[in-house]
Amino acid sequence: MSDLAKTPQDPESPVVPAESAPTESAAPAADAIPAVDPRLLVREEGFKGYLTEFKRKVRGGELGSLPVILGLIVIAVVFQLQNSNFLSASSVANVAVYSSGIGIMAVGIVFVLILGEIDLSVGSVAGVGAAVWANLNVNSGWNDWAAIAVAILSGMALGALHGFFFAKIGVPAFVVTLAGFLGWSGLQEWLMGKEGSINAPSGSVVENLTNYFFEDKGAAYGLAVLAVVAYAASLLLDSKRRRAAGLPARPTSEIILRTAVIALLVLVVAYVLNEPEGARGLPLALVLFLAVLVVADFVARRTTFGRQVFAVGGNAEAARRAGINVDRVRITVFAISGTLGAFGGLFIASLSGGATKNVGGGNTLMLVIAAAVIGGTSLFGGRGKVWSALLGMIVIQSIQQGLNMIGMANAIQYMITGAVLLAAVVIDSISRRTQKTAGRA
Repeated sequence: MSDLAKTPQDPESPVVPAESAPTESAAPAADAIPAVDPRLLVREEGFKGYLTEFKRKVRGGELGSLPVILGLIVIAVVFQLQNSNFLSASSVANVAVYSSGIGIMAVGIVFVLILGEIDLSVGSVAGVGAAVWANLNVNSGWNDWAAIAVAILSGMALGALHGFFFAKIGVPAFVVTLAGFLGWSGLQEWLMGKEGSINAPSGSVVENLTNYFFEDKGAAYGLAVLAVVAYAASLLLDSKRRRAAGLPARPTSEIILRTAVIALLVLVVAYVLNEPEGARGLPLALVLFLAVLVVADFVARRTTFGRQVFAVGGNAEAARRAGINVDRVRITVFAISGTLGAFGGLFIASLSGGATKNVGGGNTLMLVIAAAVIGGTSLFGGRGKVWSALLGMIVIQSIQQGLNMIGMANAIQYMITGAVLLAAVVIDSISRRTQKTAGRA
């Protein structure tokens, strides 16, 4: 069925009784207004249509990433006025590097939130992953890559175990992952032994995760150009497929505009990382974070599994009746969360100089969940984007970076981050309520 056939009826329009419905031979009323898919208006009216569509979405509560983007603009302006070095090369690099580990963990949480559940164990799973790597690589002399692989697989196993108890046994995800949070924290402490810390070997892969920079300027600019080309190709391919299926597609003018905006953003970032005095080049951590985002976004939007996750998050019973293996989806999602949690733990260990009892502790869990929610993923399930992890993490890390630069205490940082998180949830709640009123929820 095409998208035209799915256009919802205007809730304010009168319902015509079946017995009075016109037959095929009856002439339509002179003042009848045919239902038109708003996306067709966008295609036919050009930029005027875009404005109309934008207003329709805002009135209907479909805000998308707009609040986050506006928030980032406000943050950049405010802190740049307070400290002229806020948008400097070193500051931008710090935001990119310190966002990577928590951001990768937030990608896994995005999947869990889309499912309509929560994972409270991701911080302790990160700690276990770091502890497993340190014991195998440093204490047992394993090869770097083998130790990293086992650490990440251990996170996958722990996540799958949470999913099993939730999906098969029926224990609420909140309780299962809370138990995991406590249990795996104890396992992490036991693995770390009496000393409680194991330093990363100099030049090791884990040490380089957050300390290696591509000093060659071609790396940053090359990645920027590659990103722009890939983005444009994705839009063109999607437009071609939709036209072939007889569905509304983005016009070429919109594709050009979107590509130009993305090109401007990524090239400016590449310039800041490369050119100014004190710039160190492209951080390896940022490259790996973006790679995780791209793969996860493809899984979420372009695979059958991704569509099943959204379906289960929207209505698990309806998904089950549609033939989706709900238990398998749930177990897989928690396995993904555990995998990315352990991977992110290696980044945190890299920043800390090695594995410690504190990896994944403190406010790590809250920051991971906050990044996903602030970026636009709904706490109510069935709605969200993988790129929410990037946007949310940039917001959080930019706030922390700016407050550090103007000398604010950690207590103030926590309060402001909490206020931003609350604002994101309030916006999400209002958006859902508005969509229900407009008949689009």
